[in-house]
Amino acid sequence: MLNRSFFLTCVLILSISLMTSGCAVNFYKQSPKNKEKIQTLTSEISDLKKQQELERESFEEAKKMLEKKLKSEIADESISLEIDERGLVIILSDYILFDSGKAEVKEDANTVLSKVAQIIKKKVPGKNIGVGGHTDNIPITHSSWKSNWELSTTRATNVLHSLVERGVLPGKLSATGYGEHRSLGSNDTEEGRSANRRVEIVILPEFQEKRGGLSDEDKENDNIK
Repeated sequence: MLNRSFFLTCVLILSISLMTSGCAVNFYKQSPKNKEKIQTLTSEISDLKKQQELERESFEEAKKMLEKKLKSEIADESISLEIDERGLVIILSDYILFDSGKAEVKEDANTVLSKVAQIIKKKVPGKNIGVGGHTDNIPITHSSWKSNWELSTTRATNVLHSLVERGVLPGKLSATGYGEHRSLGSNDTEEGRSANRRVEIVILPEFQEKRGGLSDEDKENDNIK
């Protein structure tokens, strides 16, 4: 689905093209509402770009603060940070959070999650946040878990609860278990399996959140003629 900024840009370009074509000049002279629509679209695109720039800056600032707070964990590669199309992504290896085959957050992990929660509250307090649990593809044996899917879901949910306990707004959080189905590395090697066993805390950009569905306003804009 096209995001709102791209849609508005396409509409604006098409409208300007029609205005500057010889066959459309008389039509637009008689249609001041269309001129008003173009002006409104131009303003909305400008506002969206400014919002995206400010948002990107806040993500960069949050990333720098996390890099400072989690310096030792990043150095030993138990945590990594990146900004991509999903937003600001905090990737935590499973061993820093859980004992093998377990879903309870280790006591030692509370320090790390407290640092993460602190930065979220300070730099990106109003953003929606997705917590995703991931595993390798080794089947679970001698455990109460039906599959890696249940394990990953419970791990993500427990990390979510840890963030809520540290003051992150519960209404902004969601938890999802992906099991082995969104791997980072090859499950044919121990190194790849280790990379796949992780929890990702993804701070979502506002413009990306709108892609899940159209609001009433979006639907009306889709019908502009």
